[in-house]
Amino acid sequence: MPKINKPLIALLGFCVIAISACAKKEIQNIDSFGENIVCFGDSITFGYGVKPGEDYPSVLSKMVKMPVINAGVDGDTSISAFKRIDKDVLDKKPFLVLIEFCGNDFLKDIPRESTMNNVRAMILKAQGQGAITAIVDVSAGFFLRDYREKFARLAKDTGSIFVPAVLSGIITNPAMKSDFMHPNQEGYRIIAQRIYRAISPYLKSE
Repeated sequence: MPKINKPLIALLGFCVIAISACAKKEIQNIDSFGENIVCFGDSITFGYGVKPGEDYPSVLSKMVKMPVINAGVDGDTSISAFKRIDKDVLDKKPFLVLIEFCGNDFLKDIPRESTMNNVRAMILKAQGQGAITAIVDVSAGFFLRDYREKFARLAKDTGSIFVPAVLSGIITNPAMKSDFMHPNQEGYRIIAQRIYRAISPYLKSE
């Protein structure tokens, strides 16, 4: 039986821990002292098409061990949302802010660069208050694919969590939708699961 090189194993273990720690530190404000998770978005966050309690923030609240606030507004764009961020997000003592915009920006022909600038401004405001930030990517289909690429870069540049393609397999599946563009109860449940997987490493431990 070959000898086990204990010092080498210990060194490798240390390297793995160090790499993991460094990766985690890329996210800003991981020691946030906020109290609530705030979901800031449009109709997808609001929960259009389902009953109260079936929206993704409500489902997410059952997965995490802290309060989750739904700050979604049906029809909101990144422009109109920025005007309400102080009242609807920053005043809620956010620990983590989930930011979900682009669908209505696309429908209203708001330039991509304006959307990115608005979301960046939201991120910086939330981070300035000490909150962790996450971009929830709801882009889907060929015409919105470039949003995903831009959001991924923005998340990296700002030290935000990136939650990609939460509508994947939902937007193209009639059994997962309440209408042509909004999820149904099962669709929102899947979105909540995908978001939970992305944010769980940064949640407060018991």
